[in-house]
Amino acid sequence: MDFEIIETAHLFLRKLTPADFDTIFENYSKEEIKNILGLRTEEEFLVEKEKQEKGYTTYRISIVYFQMIDKETNQIIGGCGFHNWFALHARSEIGYVLKLEEYKRKGLMTEALQAIIDYGFNAMKLNRIEACISPNNEASLQLIRKFNFTQEGVLRKHFFHENEYGDSIIFGLLREEYFSKK
Repeated sequence: MDFEIIETAHLFLRKLTPADFDTIFENYSKEEIKNILGLRTEEEFLVEKEKQEKGYTTYRISIVYFQMIDKETNQIIGGCGFHNWFALHARSEIGYVLKLEEYKRKGLMTEALQAIIDYGFNAMKLNRIEACISPNNEASLQLIRKFNFTQEGVLRKHFFHENEYGDSIIFGLLREEYFSKK
């Protein structure tokens, strides 16, 4: 399979579309899938399989996902990209995760998000990028503010995690704001 790759100073960002996920799950063994997607546990595999079976795309919403690959080790260390992509409205929610503790607090997510935000506004022609962040996630709040996202409000009891509902702070970054600060 050929994947679109964005290269940064320390990372390769390998793009996976819903069609790529379908191809992977339809043509590879479980162990090959775990390797391709960087899944470390059976639980991670089952979650990803369920997402693929239920569909990454509806008639109006899709995703664009990038695996974060360490250039030195060629190891998949996390992911970032856009979910809840409403192409018709030129907006999407950004999401990101570093899976391995030893890669945190090294500026890698800042490096990845710079490339992903550029990709969103340039390649995807987004007008708006949104971020929904728990008030308790201080690292993510600092990261998103670094890119000049504007806090727009609080979505009360917006997500369910560990048997309780949590609030999300909603942030937005508009195309004209992003390019005016570059």
